Amino acid sequence: MYKVVIIDDEPIIVEGISRMVAWSNYNCKIVGTANDGLEGLDIIREKHPHIVITDISMPDLDGLTMIAALNTEFPDMEVSILTGYRKFEFAQKAINLGVTRFLLKPSSMEELDEAIENMTNNLKLKDILPLENSGKSSNGQLVDNEASNFIVTNAMKFIEQNYAHKITLSEVAEKTYVSQWHLSKLLNNNTGQSFSEILNGIRIREAKKLLKDPSLRIGEISEKVGFVDLPHFSRVFKKYVGVTANEYRNMECTVNS
Repeated sequence: MYKVVIIDDEPIIVEGISRMVAWSNYNCKIVGTANDGLEGLDIIREKHPHIVITDISMPDLDGLTMIAALNTEFPDMEVSILTGYRKFEFAQKAINLGVTRFLLKPSSMEELDEAIENMTNNLKLKDILPLENSGKSSNGQLVDNEASNFIVTNAMKFIEQNYAHKITLSEVAEKTYVSQWHLSKLLNNNTGQSFSEILNGIRIREAKKLLKDPSLRIGEISEKVGFVDLPHFSRVFKKYVGVTANEYRNMECTVNS
């Protein structure tokens, strides 16, 4: 049978969908439920469901980012949203990110049944049979689509906003709801660079701007852009720019004098 996970921070909705839908009529069974988005993601990664019905307005969870993460990790999985969030632009973006149905609370049983039927039909069209597929893409490749671009854009925004601090790939992955491995692959596929190369590139770019201020010592600049020690900053700067930070400053002074 097709495996189903239901996620909503209102327990009565989870229970209602679980009990009121005639799941066996659709050759489906519920393999997990959650009242929290992050817990729901853990269940999805553990159970590999074929179908997910989820709210997206839950505490500590960015719904669109979660949808993008699910779409890139499990491209064959069918996702429908059941939410009270009525903004058209939000619904449009969710559908662009791979959502099958966008249902507004309160939805009728007819609407819910139609969404489930549509999702199971989509699975059949993808030649995914009950219990034959874990919910992951059969070839295990990453999906190059709007969802992956959405995740990379969010990751890059977070890095740009936090480059001056000690940030890790794990932290960025947590903010985008994907695994470190998955985010690393998405960044490399979309930018041609690793996480450390992206981070160092941003830090050196900002360091070059600060070097134009003669009142700042190079050690200060190193700290301001997120390097933990001056020798490391010096090595990375020369690798990226081709000259030392001091040589770069002197060149800038000569040009601007």
